Amino acid sequence: MRPLTPEETRTLFTKLSLYIGRSVEQLITRTDEPHMFRLVKDRVYYLSAGLLKASSSISRDSIVSLGTCMGKFSKSGKFKLHITSLDYLAQHAKYKVWIKQSAELNFVYGNNVLKSGMARITENTPQYSGVIVYSMNDLPLGFGVAAHATEHCKDLDPSQNVVLHQADIGEYLRVEEDLY
Repeated sequence: MRPLTPEETRTLFTKLSLYIGRSVEQLITRTDEPHMFRLVKDRVYYLSAGLLKASSSISRDSIVSLGTCMGKFSKSGKFKLHITSLDYLAQHAKYKVWIKQSAELNFVYGNNVLKSGMARITENTPQYSGVIVYSMNDLPLGFGVAAHATEHCKDLDPSQNVVLHQADIGEYLRVEEDLY
């Protein structure tokens, strides 16, 4: 387990800011206890300073996971957010999309959100920005990328994509064997 390099930190913060904007600072400078990001075997974990201090007595080879896994660096240096980061993304989300109950299952199976399945969207959502997908009961279901800006969504054909799928809560079951 080691701190992130400046290049890794920049890549991580760029990806996080796509979904939560300037709230990335709030993840680190919390009032309750300082939190930080650490790298373990290409995976980035978000953990408190107390947990980091408690884990210092465990050997590095014995640590499999620590804190919340935010995502993974690929071999080419790109960062991919995991669904386990959804709780933190949903708390600080800049742009949100609520989907109809009839479209929830389709999204949780790994498909994009169609215009016909969208109930509402945050005002002034730009195209290609990160959005958090919610059910009508305000339960975060996953996240994706806005395929169209808010003002263009009302003119779309019902079969066109509004949100391009990135991750959803159904991944816990679909890719269970690939997680570790």
